[in-house]
This record gives sequence, C-alpha cells and structure tokens, in this order.
Amino acid sequence: MRNDTPTPITRRQALRVGAALWLAPALAAQAQHGGHEAAAASAPRTARRPRPPLGMGAALAPDGALWVVMLDSTGRLQLQTSTDLGRHWTAPRPLDTAGDPVSADGENHPKIAFGRGGQVVVAYTQPLARPNTGQVRLLRSTDAGASFAPPVTVHRDRQVITHRFESIAFDARGVLHVVWIDKRDLEAAQAAGQAYAGAAIYRNESADGGASFGPDLKVADHSCECCRIALAPTPEGGVAAMWRHVWPVNLRDHAFARLGGTGDASAPAARGAGPVRASQDGWVVQGCPHHGPGLAPAADGGWHAVWFGVRDGQPGVRHGRLDAAGAPHGNARLLPDAAADHASVATLGPRVAIVWRGFDGEATRWRAWLSEDDGARFTLRELGHSRAENDHPRLVSDGHRVLALWRLADEGVRVVQVL
Repeated sequence: MRNDTPTPITRRQALRVGAALWLAPALAAQAQHGGHEAAAASAPRTARRPRPPLGMGAALAPDGALWVVMLDSTGRLQLQTSTDLGRHWTAPRPLDTAGDPVSADGENHPKIAFGRGGQVVVAYTQPLARPNTGQVRLLRSTDAGASFAPPVTVHRDRQVITHRFESIAFDARGVLHVVWIDKRDLEAAQAAGQAYAGAAIYRNESADGGASFGPDLKVADHSCECCRIALAPTPEGGVAAMWRHVWPVNLRDHAFARLGGTGDASAPAARGAGPVRASQDGWVVQGCPHHGPGLAPAADGGWHAVWFGVRDGQPGVRHGRLDAAGAPHGNARLLPDAAADHASVATLGPRVAIVWRGFDGEATRWRAWLSEDDGARFTLRELGHSRAENDHPRLVSDGHRVLALWRLADEGVRVVQVL
C-alpha cells in the first residue's frame, strides 16, 4: 500500500523562495508540498546536515514546577524540572521507553500532562518501519512522576500506518483525551481503489489516567497529513480541537470540533455532522504545510486562534477570533512579523499571549504579542534571538501564569514569563 504523506517545508524555506512560489499551486506542489518523489526530483543535490531533534513538551505541575520532556544527544527521552523559570534545572532523568525511538521534531514532539491525584502522562510517537508511519505511545505515573509504568500503545488499531502527531489533555472531569492523525481510512480507500484526500482525525479517552482506553473514535475524515492538532478547554469543562483540514478540493483551511465524551451526541461523528470550518484563507495547495494551529479560550466566549495560511496571495501567520461554535468571528489579522512561523497562543481571562519565531536572514527572533483586553489591542515584545538551531516556541499555563519556552541547540531551554 502506498503512503502519500507530502514532504513538509519550513517557513524559513518558503521565505527564501519568495512569495511568487506561494502563489503558484503547481510549483508549490512540486517544490514545497509535493510528494516525496517530486521533492526529491526538485531538491538540490548537495548534502545537508540533519537537524537536531529539538522538539520538546512542557507543562506546569500542580506545585508550580516547570517540567520538560525531550530527547538528549543520544536520542533517549529525558525529563527535567525547574522551580525558578529555567534558571536552574534538575539533572536530566532518562525515561524508559522500552527501546522505542521517539519523534521529536517541531510539529510531532513528546508531550506531558498532569491529571488528578499524582497522575502524570508522557505521550510520544514511535516511528515504525515504513516511512511516515508510527504509533502513539504513553508513559503513565500515579505517584507524581516518581516512577513511570512501561509504555503502552493508546489506539486499538495496530496497522503499520500513520498514527502520529498526537495531542493530549485532561478535561475538568479528569478524563484523559488523546487525539491524533490516522491513515486507516486512506489505506482502506486505496485498497478499494477509491479516492481519499488527506488523513483523518481520531481520538480516544481514558478515565483512569492512561491505564486503559476506550474505543478509537473518528472525529473527521480528510485532515491534513502532518500538521499538529491544537487542544483547548471548553467552558463546560471538556476539550475542543482545531486542525488543518482538506476541504474540497485541496483547500487547506482549518477545522474545529468539540470532543464530547464517549457516546456524547455533541461529538461530530456521533451526530453525523462534519467539523466547523475555522479559517477562511481559501489556500489551495497540493500538500501539507507542516504548520499546525494554536487555540485558546477567549474571555468573552469563543476562542483565540493562530494559524499559518495564504490569503489573497499573502502568506503569513494570522490571529483570529472564533465564535462558540468554532466559526470565524470578525477579521483575522497578520502578526506584526512577515517572517513569523509556528505561533502558539494562550490566555488568562482577558489576557492573551501569542509567541512565535521568525528568521530575519541572519538570526531567528523569538517574539510575543501581548494583549490585556481579550485581543482588542496588542503590544509587541522581543523575547530573544539566536543563530543556533531551535525548536518551535511553546507556551504553558497553570491558570495563574503563562510561560514562553524556546529550546536552542547550543544553550538549552529559555524561559520567559509573558503573563
């Protein structure tokens, strides 16, 4: 069976080839977002040093300590904590993945989340033998991270296909939600000689902190193949998701859905409804941009969202408001940085933080856009810069503060409190 995951392109590469390339879908499909064969044919024949696997996950523990999970220089998954905004870190502590290799790029990186009663979970994608395949694995602790059980596969489908780009979150009931990109429906369609665009979004739930999981539930067909999934809490105590979707035909705008409980009639699959279209860029491109969205609740209802897209020929990262159903509300606006990529958003009541990185031709700049009035006005803040290889910027919150994190190859993790 074929695997049609397109070759991703970074925002930095897109800026180098110029806006003209973004405006030509045929060229974009070949040079930016095409299949592996097209990319290989058009790629320069010069060798390029592999990028270090700097993707990390982070979360604030119930006691306020900052925890990060990432790969060390030998490819082992490790855990570190800090109680002083990253000025000092505990010694790296290896986590036993039973020999699993771990994906740790920017869009598909390890994640960590805290539940009730000392529950801690670490999720990651284990790459499998076929290219662009994997399974979602989970480490769980019931003693506040003092020890972790051996890794388990969270989904029931065990085909050697794509189960990747997972996101995790505990809801207000203490239920763990795992959401991932899945290609079982693409594989079935290809076997039947039928067309199928993109992949699918699947999820499941665990009511016991990852000790067991319910059935695999399809959220939506036709997701983009390799963009991260954003999760955010709902006002009712549940979880909402936003992802890049493949709308007819190859229109790569975003989709939104609330993730109801197992059997919940509010879930899209349960009520026979499709997801809500959450962005209106109208970007038609044959391939995956490898650039997922961010999502956070708004103080006056609805959501704050950030995403990359091309609208009316203008590429860029935008901030927009979504209504309570997840549909666009008002006008989206470009971030104040033409080079911005891989933005994240977090909120504390009416306070909003958006962080991103952007390459200016010499160094990568780390910036924040901050609002005190639910996004009516923003102030730009410079957080730092570096010439080293670096991870996507991250935001973490415990409901009392918001921290921005940025991992650099030459100095480790920088931390700045932004809210």
